[in-house]
Formats: sequence, C-alpha cells, structure tokens
Amino acid sequence: MRSVSIILFLVLAQACTPKAASDMTTPSQTTPAVSILTSLPDALADADLGALTTNPATQAFAGPYGGVPLFGEVTVADLEPALLAAMKNGLLEVEKIANDPAPATFDNTIAAMERSGNDLQRASNYFGIYSGTLSSEQVRGIETRVSPLFSAYSSAIIQNAALFERVRTLYQDEAAMSQLSTEQQRLVWDYYTNFTRAGAALDKATKDKIAGLNEQLSKLYTSFRQNLLHDEQAYVTYLTADQLGGLPDSYVAGAKAAAEARGKTDEWAVTNTRSSMDPFLIYSTERKLREKVWRTYYNRGDNGDEYDNNKLITEILRLRQERSRLQGYENFAARAVEKSVAKTPAAATELMMKVWPAAKQRVKEEVADMQALADASGDDIIIEPWDYRYYAEKVRQERYDFDAEEVKQYLQLENLRAGMFYMADTLYGLKFEGPLNTDEVSVYHPDVRVWKVNNRSGEQVGLWYFDPYAREGKRSGAWMNAYRTQSRLDGADIKPIVSNNSNFVKGAVGEPVLISWDDATTLFHEFGHAIHGLLSNVTYPSLAGTAVPRDYVEFPSQVHENWLATPEILNTYALHVKTGQPIPQALVDKIEAAGTFNQGFGTAEYLASALIDMKLHTLEDAANVDPDQFERDMLAELGMPKEIVMRHRTPQFGHVFSGEGYAASYYAYLWADTFGADAWEAFAQSEGGAYDPKVAEAFIKHVLSVGNTVDPEEGYKAFRGQEVDVEALMRSRGFME
Repeated sequence: MRSVSIILFLVLAQACTPKAASDMTTPSQTTPAVSILTSLPDALADADLGALTTNPATQAFAGPYGGVPLFGEVTVADLEPALLAAMKNGLLEVEKIANDPAPATFDNTIAAMERSGNDLQRASNYFGIYSGTLSSEQVRGIETRVSPLFSAYSSAIIQNAALFERVRTLYQDEAAMSQLSTEQQRLVWDYYTNFTRAGAALDKATKDKIAGLNEQLSKLYTSFRQNLLHDEQAYVTYLTADQLGGLPDSYVAGAKAAAEARGKTDEWAVTNTRSSMDPFLIYSTERKLREKVWRTYYNRGDNGDEYDNNKLITEILRLRQERSRLQGYENFAARAVEKSVAKTPAAATELMMKVWPAAKQRVKEEVADMQALADASGDDIIIEPWDYRYYAEKVRQERYDFDAEEVKQYLQLENLRAGMFYMADTLYGLKFEGPLNTDEVSVYHPDVRVWKVNNRSGEQVGLWYFDPYAREGKRSGAWMNAYRTQSRLDGADIKPIVSNNSNFVKGAVGEPVLISWDDATTLFHEFGHAIHGLLSNVTYPSLAGTAVPRDYVEFPSQVHENWLATPEILNTYALHVKTGQPIPQALVDKIEAAGTFNQGFGTAEYLASALIDMKLHTLEDAANVDPDQFERDMLAELGMPKEIVMRHRTPQFGHVFSGEGYAASYYAYLWADTFGADAWEAFAQSEGGAYDPKVAEAFIKHVLSVGNTVDPEEGYKAFRGQEVDVEALMRSRGFME
C-alpha cells in the first residue's frame, strides 16, 4: 500500500486520531474476514481487473533506463478504467495482507504494504499529468467521477480493522521493534501514526461519518479546482497596437503569440496567469489597463457566477470542522500541523507574527518611496495595488540604477537550465545527459524534454523531465512531480523519475525565451525539489525523497534559490541574448545591492495568505463563514497595507481549497525558509564558499538523501551542528540592521 495507496488515504481522507478511549474499538484478527469490496460503490466493485494486464496506464514502465512512462501509449480513454481497476486491485492486495493468518511481522505487514499499489501509482501519475497539464472537458469529467471513488478507496483501507490491528500489534511489540533497523522502526511508526490519525481506532459509526464527509469534500475540491482553471483559461485581456506602451519587446512577442494561438491575429493577449499578469503590471504605462488586468487576476473564483468559489469554501470549512471535531481535534489546523515540524498552530502563527510587523513596516517604507517618485514625476495618483509593481520597478531603477528588463536580457531559459545542471554537478556530482530521443523515451507533449542523470561514477541516478511552457489546459504556477520514487525494496534498485513544470510564455519559433529574475529564482527553487527526489537513498518508497513534513519539504528547494546569484552561474550562464557577452560585474553588483529590495511586498503578500489560511482553520465556528467578508475583516485586523493584496486571495487559494496538501499549512514556506536561510549561511560562510564540497556532502548525507527516515529536526541538526537559527530568516530578508 505504499506510494499512492498510502498517500491517498492520508491526503484525501485526512481523518485523524480518536477523541477518547470510549470511542475506540478493539479489532481482533480472529474476526471472520469480510470482503473489502462489499461496501464499495458499484464503479469500484464492478471494475474490470483485466485492465491491469491490457491497459497501458497500469503497465510497469518499460524500455531503457530502468523503464520509462509509456506516454506514447496512454490516452485519455485509458485513464478511468485504469484507475478503477487499480483501486480495486489495491483493495484486494490490502485485504490479503489484513487476513494473513500468520502473526504480524514487519515483512508480512509493513513491507507487504510497501510492495502493493504499484499499478495505482502509475495510473494516478498519468491521471495527474492529464488533469494538471493537459486538462480538457473529457479529463474534467473523469476527475469529477473518480474523485469520490478515491475517497471510498481511502475509507475502505482506514476502516479495515484487521489491517490496523496488525500494524498496531507490531508497533506495540517492543521486542519485535528492537530487532528492526532504524529506518524500519521509523516506517512502522509512520504507518501506525498515519493510521491512528486517519481514524483507524475509532468506532465504526464515527468512521462511517468521516467517510461520508471525505466523499463530500473530495467532490468540493474537484469543483474548486475546475472553477479556478475555468477562470484562468476564460479571462483574457486583449490589447491593441496603441496599448503596448512600456512593454518590453520580449513580452510583446509572447503576448502576440498567445493572441494568435487564440485566433486573434491583430491583437496581443494578457492571459490570466501570474507569469503574464506580473510583468504587465511592472511595465505597462496604461494605468487603466493595469487596473483591469489586476482585477481580472485577483478576482479569479470570485466573479459571482457559476464558477464562483465562495460557497464551496464555506462548505469545505464546515465539513473540515465537523470532521475534525468527530476526530477529537479542536479544529482542522490542530490536526494538519500535528505531524509537522512546527507541531502546533500556535507555533506556526508565532513565527508568522514575528515577521509580520517587520514586513508591514517595510511595505510602508516602500510605498512612501513610490509615492514620492510618483509625485516628483508629476503623476497625479495615490498608489493603488495595480501601481505597486510599476512604481516599485521605477524606484529600483532610480535607487540601484537597476533595470529588471536589462537584467532579463541575460536570463535565457535554456542557459539557466544549463546553469542548474552545473550547480547540480559541482555540488552533488549529478551529470545530466540529453535531451534524450523521444522515440526512445516518449513524452506527453512536444514541449517536454528528458535528461538522464548520472553520478560521478557514470552510474544512472534517475531521469529528469522538463515541461517549461504555458498552454491551454495546463494549470498555472510551477511545480515538481515524481513519476517514480526511489527505493531499494527487496534488494531492487529503483531509480527515481522526476519532472519540473513551469508556465513560461513561449515566444516565436527559434526565439530564446527570456525570463525575469523572480522567475529564474522560481526555476532554481523547483529544481531544488527535483534534486531532493533524485538524491534520495532509502530502502522504503513511503519514506523516500520529498516524503517529509510539509513545513520541511520546501526547505531544500528554497535554499537552492541562492545559487542563481553566485558568480559561477552568472558569469557563465547569464549571457546577453544578442551579444552573447556575460552579464557585467557592474550589473551583478546592482542585483546584489537590490537583493532585499521590495521584500516588504513579497513577504507581506505571502504572509497575509498564510495568516488567513491559519485563521480560517482555527475558527471556533466555521459553519457560516462568508469568505470574502472574513478576508476583509481579518486583513483589517492584521493591519494589511491597502496598497497590496494577498498573494492568493481566498476564492483562488488552490493550495488550500483544491485539496488538503497545504490547508492550514501555507505557513510552511516561511517555516521552511528559516531552515533555508540558515542552511545557506552554512554554505556561504564556509571556507570553500557556496560550492564547498564538505558542506555539500553533509547536506546530501543528512538532508537530501535521507527522506523521512530520520526526524527532520535531528537530521538538520546533524547537518548544521546546531539547531536552526531563526534570525537567519530575518537577515536574509533585510529585516535586521
């Protein structure tokens, strides 16, 4: 039940520990076995297991490099039957483990669960690729039908009393546990903790109620996600030739291509994504159009139409609260944070509120600088949110003689990709070979390319897929996926397969893609996640790679942002798009001088979202929340500067309401950044500098390779030689003089 099987019932079900001993049952392995399929929806019970051998979406990866995804064979029509058959088979595998007449051992229970669920892992990966990068009406229909079935699948596992009893028996057997390796002990603890948090010890009536709530929530998450995707795809601001004032040539070219792709040959398109919106607000001299683009973007999911997300959010919050209290938690946040590094909502909030006053004060200073510049320029305005980026850029140019567009001329996407490869090779000995021939390694879209990753000895470490461009049907943002997780289960040597996905605007054929400094930082960030997955070196897949607490998983990615600004990267890979000359030292000095510029904006917009997330999920009564009104009231209470808004307004907060991965956990980026800032100081202040091989070796040994086989705080302390220094975060953002 490893990978998808365990992940699904933890992430989708999100059930928790019992309220009190009186609520608990004591299952017995002598109870007559009842088929796990008897209470399932017909779609699962009737699924054709023949698909396991005939459907390409469930087949073992085949071909070179230890096997690769069969993208050239899988179609949309394969997804639903593959998922149904794989879920049914997964439950049969679980039933066999649960009803094993032999006493519970690590091998016949925990390791057996790790061995199961492979076909569901593969089918879910294909489905995730289609829903996230190739979405269509047909795919969304499958998503609507299948999401509740995932919930039913999860509930069937949670409610298997015999299975839980085997896990509990092993966990409580001190003699048996003492014979296991440290990693095996950690895995048993992880399974037991996850089962109890998922409600496995609750009475049947309560578990049934939780199962019903989970099914309702899964449907709401799907609706939220699809509404948001609709608003990102449906709303486009078209420009005419006289409305391009201030826009850089590279942006104009991308906007032209985006318009032509939509059948508008004489116009330019500002799409409703951050990568299109953000540069438009920085450079456009058309203030009314800046306001229109800003409102269109920040009103996603909040347009009062059939795609409005506010009522969905109210119902999600109500159901989450009801479920949390059934499970014995004061609120949803208490459960969400319990297994994280922070451990409590109070601890997470304390860190946020430590930074919040400094961020607000910095915003006040930034706005004063912008208003003074606007006044001196004769602009008869008061700074509004759609002005912030525009005037911030002017202040940056004036104060640091720093022109973001000038810097952008040196930031070619392909060169930066090569720079990331240099970083990975120099630090960790990872060597990227490719791109590979797509006749040999198929891809799901022509934009996707693949590289083989080797170590210093020439041995294969894994594969890296790169999907950099925005397109119709692809969700916004940037992220990392793992198509296959590293493991050495039963002596096998399973190599990881990871991908990085972005939404850069693709220019004209043959033209290099230029990206902003912020986008380049994000590129290195997501590559950090990929490195984390590639360098995993554990036995059991459930503990591998990025399978660490939410407020720790962003740490390796955030620390990797720092290498972008190192001389080794900038002097070699930041080459001017026309002259090919490396970025001049004078411009590098300006980048460094402006390194903490506008940190008020970046920190405050993020923290506002994280604080609203935490406050929504710690309410005493969430049953009748009006999301828009709550957002206004809480921001007023926090003293949110009127010149900025939340990075993710509530009706478009996909991190929190399209699933539960970051629900009550959006603070995780800040928490992880405390580790990232402190870890970067370990590199930057070392004798060998940013590429010090000894520090890199320790980083691999104690952080990047160990997955969740050790407690994150202990692993970090072993790397750093001390506990994390929270003040490093304040130093990194320029909030300490």
